[in-house]
Amino acid sequence: MDAMDRKILRLLQEDSTLSLAEIAREVALSQTPCWKRIQRLEATGVIERRVAILSPEAIGLGLTVFVSIESGDHSQEWLSRFSQAIAGMPEVMEFYRMAGDVDYMLRVVVPEIAAYDGFYKRLIAAVPLKNVTSRFAMERIKATTAYRTL
Repeated sequence: MDAMDRKILRLLQEDSTLSLAEIAREVALSQTPCWKRIQRLEATGVIERRVAILSPEAIGLGLTVFVSIESGDHSQEWLSRFSQAIAGMPEVMEFYRMAGDVDYMLRVVVPEIAAYDGFYKRLIAAVPLKNVTSRFAMERIKATTAYRTL
């Protein structure tokens, strides 16, 4: 990946609806080489997908919960079952295996507390868990999807 690829990626991270002509003009390339670079970035997995980023509040999903999970079982079988259960829970926006005193961290987005309570009950019924701690976001101060090291 060279400097030209990085310029293209910066533009696409800010607005993936830009036309090929607009991107090519911004990076000072003709359209064909620009398109080939974008295709290569997609084929190699640098660009995973292009999406619309929605406002959760505007679609009735105003509650964000960060869920810390400690497990008493660290076997591959348990993790496989847990991962499958989480994959079937659309409220989970992000799912991480952590280092330190917490084993897993989830970012969960729901309409309100009652919906989170339903999610929580399904979560604790899915697999045995040692400890679950929920932290409710009061305000989203910064949110971005753009990587700035490009």
